Amino acid sequence: MPYIRQVCDEEATGACARELDAARRRAGRVWNIVRVMTPNPAVLRASMQMYAAIMHGPSPLSRRRREMLAVVVSRANGCVY
Repeated sequence: MPYIRQVCDEEATGACARELDAARRRAGRVWNIVRVMTPNPAVLRASMQMYAAIMHGPSPLSRRRREMLAVVVSRANGCVY
């Protein structure tokens, strides 16, 4: 399996540190899917913006339905998180 070097909290500076702090404020912790993007803070920021738009932005789907769809898609893709 490929290895991606992740930035630990003690090493995080600048944009990376800000994104990790924002992740903690949102979820109370930093999930692995967020941590794996730490080598590229711009990608991490863009990913979190897309997530926020999909899950919290205007939509004909309720938040509950969006969460249920995310679980179904993750299961169909074999995600174990």
